[in-house]
Amino acid sequence: MSAAPSFAFDKSYSGFLFDMDGTIINSIAAAERVWGDWARGKGLDVEAFMPTMHGARGVDTIGRLNLPGVDPVAESMLIMEAEIADVEGVVPLPGAIEFLASLPPERWAIVTSSPHRLALARLAAAGIPVPRFIVTAEDVKIGKPDPQCYILGAERLGLRPSDCLVFEDVMAGIRAGESAGADVMVITATHSHPVDTNHPTLLNYENVRAHVDGDGGISVMRRDG
Repeated sequence: MSAAPSFAFDKSYSGFLFDMDGTIINSIAAAERVWGDWARGKGLDVEAFMPTMHGARGVDTIGRLNLPGVDPVAESMLIMEAEIADVEGVVPLPGAIEFLASLPPERWAIVTSSPHRLALARLAAAGIPVPRFIVTAEDVKIGKPDPQCYILGAERLGLRPSDCLVFEDVMAGIRAGESAGADVMVITATHSHPVDTNHPTLLNYENVRAHVDGDGGISVMRRDG
């Protein structure tokens, strides 16, 4: 695979759109505890199932399984309540709190596949203030990889997706950002194996800072740059 391009470090944007789980917080341990218990209870191959549940709405993940007698809406509600109750080990990615705090509050949003109540619980557990703008599972009819979540996120900022940089960590979200017409930065901190992507990547936010230029454009700058 060719080296990832550096365009996101070379241009400014009108807004930033952040996925939540795996992108600004690490909630993998908590999510996999809850989803692992659910999958075992349904007789699924847990090891094979786990990679399929990251980055998508719970109702979509369950619906794709087509399990006999299983109502995706009802099951996803039960899982949501279990996830809200279990936020042990949910932490911010290194540098994320400082990076987000340095952004103009009207120029960024969280765009997550998590339900609203779960998003609030995990942000609180990670010590990240709720942003002015947030798009959650309930706000869209079709979840990632469909682009409508990022289109809506940009609209809430009063922008076009092409004016925004999307921060993502899994393929469903990356494809959603691409399809919306936005540039994408891939965060790799929580990956157990390399992400096969041609987008620029960041491990976390420790070695970058947000820069706002004289025209109001926001860019990601390396701290040594």
